Amino acid sequence: MKLDTRAMRHLASEDWRVLTAVEMGSKNHEIVPTPLIEKLSRLRGGASGVHRSISALAKVGLIARVKEAKYDGYRLTYGGLDYLALHTHSSRKDVYSVGSRIGVGKESDIMVVSDEKGVQHVLKIHRLGRISFRSVKSNRDYLKNRQSASWMYLSRLAAMKEFAFMKALEEAGFPVPHPIGQSRHTIVMALIDAFPLRQISDVPDPASLYADLIGLILRLAKHGLIHGDFNEFNILVKEIETTSEKDDGSQEASVRLEPVLIDFPQMVSMEHQNAEMYFDRDVECIKRFFYRRFGFTSTEPGPFFKDAKKTVGKDDTPRLDAAVEASGFTKKMLKDLEAAIKDRGPKEEEGTHSDGDYDDDEDKDEAVASEEAAHGQQEEDVSPEVQDDDASPHQGNTLDDPSNKSEELKKGMDKLAL
Repeated sequence: MKLDTRAMRHLASEDWRVLTAVEMGSKNHEIVPTPLIEKLSRLRGGASGVHRSISALAKVGLIARVKEAKYDGYRLTYGGLDYLALHTHSSRKDVYSVGSRIGVGKESDIMVVSDEKGVQHVLKIHRLGRISFRSVKSNRDYLKNRQSASWMYLSRLAAMKEFAFMKALEEAGFPVPHPIGQSRHTIVMALIDAFPLRQISDVPDPASLYADLIGLILRLAKHGLIHGDFNEFNILVKEIETTSEKDDGSQEASVRLEPVLIDFPQMVSMEHQNAEMYFDRDVECIKRFFYRRFGFTSTEPGPFFKDAKKTVGKDDTPRLDAAVEASGFTKKMLKDLEAAIKDRGPKEEEGTHSDGDYDDDEDKDEAVASEEAAHGQQEEDVSPEVQDDDASPHQGNTLDDPSNKSEELKKGMDKLAL
């Protein structure tokens, strides 16, 4: 799904209120009744003003009328949720303009954005329904028998969980992108000048990098965590230039490789019922990749879950799994999210999707004409009436070439005209 922000600058404050009303109504209705939209919007113009905004929003695909519904109503689309999230990021001054997409994953899109000072960041848009939508619809227990709203709920949970873990990991000194803000299903984080491990064909010292990565797995375990998807897709490698003095007094330049962890929606506690399986899978993923890519096999056995389990909380190491739960990401939320992602297939290469153009089946079958005209983000007059319950306080699955982040990534930047 492409992010098209062109319509954003044309939305009036009344349109934002109506769009927010549809979002609020979606918490209890798969299709939000038009009278409820009128009530929640509370526009001075009354019903006529609400209907004008509904027409404008439907025209650019931010809401959609469902065919053959039992009553007149609308549902929020992916594009509408994108706009609301960007609207919030813009009001916080975290996002001023949106650039190109630099990564496409099974369940997320990665965009380059800039703030008002021109500092570039990464916007990660969780789209859990992209792959999991059909299995999501079949699991009625945790979806409360709701279908089209499930992707919204689960994508929001994925963003909340990832943001909470990024904050906790950064505070504990782990190499992760700096988390800037989270709204709904999106996260804004620092842009890392690094390359995905999967794109690296050769390293000067595979043993050293391997040891660093295994060390991160064990360090996470000591803090009570397992990444759950620790592989070449979710590890960035930074080049750190260093200098050392030679025997003759001259300076010798060298490059040190430093791994950076990304993508945390699947992270679990060391107390999880399947913790050993997740831990062993993370270790095996790294071993397999280093053997296939670099021809490297460690002479050291393990590491093993039973040994890592003994280190949890040792030496007064803080339990980050408990810290995240205390931050507001509850066990109920975790259960819902895990139920949605547990049946995911083997991880596909990011970027294998045809330009990432994904259209929700529900959008195609039920949307009114012109719904697909716009899915985007740009901010205009951030009205105080727009409500948001997300945290405020990234990175992408694939950074195709972070070295181009100066001039190349600035091309096509669309200002969020507020």
